[in-house]
Amino acid sequence: MKPFQIDENDPRPAIERMQAGDWYIADDPAIQQAYRRALEAAARFERAYPEDPDGSQEILRGLLGELGEGAHVRAPLRLDYGTQLHIGAGTFVNYGLTALDVVDIRIGKGCQLGPNIQLLTPIHPLEAEPRRAGWEAAEPITIGDNVWIGGGATIIGGVSIGADSVIGAGSVVTRDVPASSLAVGSPAKVIRTL
Repeated sequence: MKPFQIDENDPRPAIERMQAGDWYIADDPAIQQAYRRALEAAARFERAYPEDPDGSQEILRGLLGELGEGAHVRAPLRLDYGTQLHIGAGTFVNYGLTALDVVDIRIGKGCQLGPNIQLLTPIHPLEAEPRRAGWEAAEPITIGDNVWIGGGATIIGGVSIGADSVIGAGSVVTRDVPASSLAVGSPAKVIRTL
């Protein structure tokens, strides 16, 4: 986790600091506007999904940073902004994904994500005072091609999962997982090569 350190002379607006993964406070109007836009689009997607699961994916194409050809996301979907969530071609996302996409979350091609997975990029200072003041930052998540993540798993910001890996159901992934590995537990540990 990155140490809490801010540059008092940083001229960038909070939304730019946020998207860069730097420390920011989320009370910026541009951040709130982006969040409300994502909430509204996710609600439209959730309403449309039962009537037309395939057609409702077009709503996501207008919201997400990327939804690759043949990818499919089941509703409900919970996210912060949408624009930093990238889902590769042919990936299947089951019910109840929570993707706190303060910075990039990149999911590769041909992945299988079980239900109720959490992809959590935000971090908060360990120190009490800056945390009380509302400072936060984020670290990206990268998931390689052909990864299977079991239901209920949680992936913490700053983690990369290599291609062809499997994450066991209910696991909490706090460290990188090499390609072609099986990782399980809380915190997740690699138990063998696939």
